[in-house]
Amino acid sequence: MNKISNQLILVFIIFFIGSCKEKVKDVNVAKKETDTLEVQKVLSPKTYAEISIKEGGNWIGRKYEGGTFVNVQSLNVPEEHTDHSYFIRYEGPGWESNKVGYRLYLDWRNAIDIFGKTTDSLILKKVGQSGFDSYHELSDWGMDILKVGEGLGIGSIGRHINGKVLHFNQVDSTKVNVFNETGESGVEIDYYGWKTNKKTVDLKSFLSIKPDSRITKHKVVLSDSLTGLCTGIVKQGVEMVNKESENKQWGYIATYGKQTLVPDNLGMAIFYSTQDVRTITDTKFDYIIEFNPTVLECEFYFLAAWEKENKGIKTRQEFIDYLDEKLNELNTSNNFY
Repeated sequence: MNKISNQLILVFIIFFIGSCKEKVKDVNVAKKETDTLEVQKVLSPKTYAEISIKEGGNWIGRKYEGGTFVNVQSLNVPEEHTDHSYFIRYEGPGWESNKVGYRLYLDWRNAIDIFGKTTDSLILKKVGQSGFDSYHELSDWGMDILKVGEGLGIGSIGRHINGKVLHFNQVDSTKVNVFNETGESGVEIDYYGWKTNKKTVDLKSFLSIKPDSRITKHKVVLSDSLTGLCTGIVKQGVEMVNKESENKQWGYIATYGKQTLVPDNLGMAIFYSTQDVRTITDTKFDYIIEFNPTVLECEFYFLAAWEKENKGIKTRQEFIDYLDEKLNELNTSNNFY
């Protein structure tokens, strides 16, 4: 019996040691897989921002001739630069997530445009490389989908005076920086000496986006109080929806319908803090949110949802449901952005 017992004990010990080795192996495999995923996250970012300018050419009046595009981290905008100067690739800085891309016209227009994406890949490095306005045609990544015209585009800044939105026609100087960090990319723009209606202020604009999101956070800081400071959505022949949360702390304005260059369905929205807002109104070119004249710093959020996105929102009701869900998150959670 003792011999048999010893044999059984020996078998048990061998089995136990083998089981422990397998568990250690499983832990090591799991750790290796986790480490691989972390490396993949670093090597495959889901946000990106850039500004690309021409070097090696010359200014001829207000146009830049010759040269090749080079990405830079920051830029003091030359006095010669204006719209269609051919100096900045796609006319300003751009920022994107794996869902959508945006660009800001870094000139007197100061409007924000939308790059609709048919892919989850980052695409800004490709945009405008094969011709100044080639992005107005549908390509393998998508296209520029919004006609801004004389409007604000989506989520940009202006000044509402006497029924008109004043843009950035008079600015002493402008500086832009782009950043790409783990989990966030964006653009900082400093406008020094913005003159409108006999009032001069400095304004800082901070725009950022996170992975897997359509939402851009826009933080605005003023050097002095300013009546009529506003943001908005360009009119494209569809009605505006305005809704506030039950606790009246946050609200949104939105449009949905055939309002792209294609044309096809696009939804645009801006979420605002009600305590910062004086009125919601409209002008000839825009639906606007006018901020209180005492506001020196404010944050709001804007987004665009194109029906041709991968698993895109394709109906007005789907878009409204999506906005209502986001409005609820904004009021009840810190994970909205």
